[in-house]
Amino acid sequence: MVKRGEDRGTDRDTGRGIDNRSGDTDRGTGTDNRGGDTDRGTGTDDRGGDTDRGTDDRGRDTDRGTDRESDTGRVREVKSVNLQPFKELYPFHSHFLRLGEYNYHYLDEGAGEAVVMLHGNPTWSFYYRHMVAGLADICRTIVPDHMGCGLSDKPQCYPYTLKQHIDNLEALVESLELENITLAMHDWGGAIGMGYAIRHPRKIRRLIIFNTAAFLSSRMPWRIGLCRIPVFGPLAVRGLNAFAGLAIYMACQHHERMTAGVRAGYLAPYRSYRNRIAVLRFIQDIPRRPTDQSYAIVEAMQQRLPEFRDRPMLILWGGRDFCFNRSFLETWQGFFPRASVHLFEDAGHYVVEDAHERIIPLVREFVQDNPLPDYGGREKQ
Repeated sequence: MVKRGEDRGTDRDTGRGIDNRSGDTDRGTGTDNRGGDTDRGTGTDDRGGDTDRGTDDRGRDTDRGTDRESDTGRVREVKSVNLQPFKELYPFHSHFLRLGEYNYHYLDEGAGEAVVMLHGNPTWSFYYRHMVAGLADICRTIVPDHMGCGLSDKPQCYPYTLKQHIDNLEALVESLELENITLAMHDWGGAIGMGYAIRHPRKIRRLIIFNTAAFLSSRMPWRIGLCRIPVFGPLAVRGLNAFAGLAIYMACQHHERMTAGVRAGYLAPYRSYRNRIAVLRFIQDIPRRPTDQSYAIVEAMQQRLPEFRDRPMLILWGGRDFCFNRSFLETWQGFFPRASVHLFEDAGHYVVEDAHERIIPLVREFVQDNPLPDYGGREKQ
């Protein structure tokens, strides 16, 4: 049926990432707030300040496109992300998981059962800021920035593929030793999250779906198709920032919510040609034909979706989405006929932005009303 309309107070080193909840971490120098060497590369101030993420190991300014040289001598890109214009909207502590040479950023707020929120393209953990604030008193909210997005590193030579994003999420979940996970997924987050779920089905407790897909579709809006055209696509997406820049107007139906601070938040990680690499690679990785590298992964995912019919599922859908339209919603309902569905007729693709004050109470109720036993507990290693 379609229905319409805390800080844990500890600092901990996860081995591959730094929890910097109790104070500032100068990630530009690799020194934490206790005077110890964190050796985590560059980063951002916990409360939104710019911590000189755009300087290299020798203190040179990289904000104009200069690369930072890593420990191994290979070159990677770490561009400055200035959080100052919207720091009050994103008052969370940053955590980083070291994946090879690169830093993978995530939020980790609250305590209790884990709700892992996965963003799409061209957003980042900023998209879920209201949900983090609204759920952290009843559960542990974990929100990664996919590599190349948000406050994660943006390497220029990197396999920005669906498989790699799933691998990265798998590494994060393993490092945090998460069990009984509630997955909340939007846009590309659906394929990444369900890609993880079919690898570790016993870890998944509940599913929350926002305007996304985890199955094959022949539909592609012409506006996205244009961005896949050789030469034109890179020029528009990376050169002109057309994809991220226009999304803040096209994907949100309540335009009054796109204040200067909110617009700055969405666009801050993608303010240079080099920082937009993942935005383009996501578009290029959309599987259309069997020869596309991510096609087989999504095909296998689609075949295994019925395995999750016994999990509680909440579908929260924006009815005015130009990309994931109602045909996608109907496909989800076909796979999960018992899902609880709420259609927000006035909301667009950025459904959480458009309707967060209606969504958060539904998510809280969903989590609290479904205290299910786990599905096999901890997996054998």
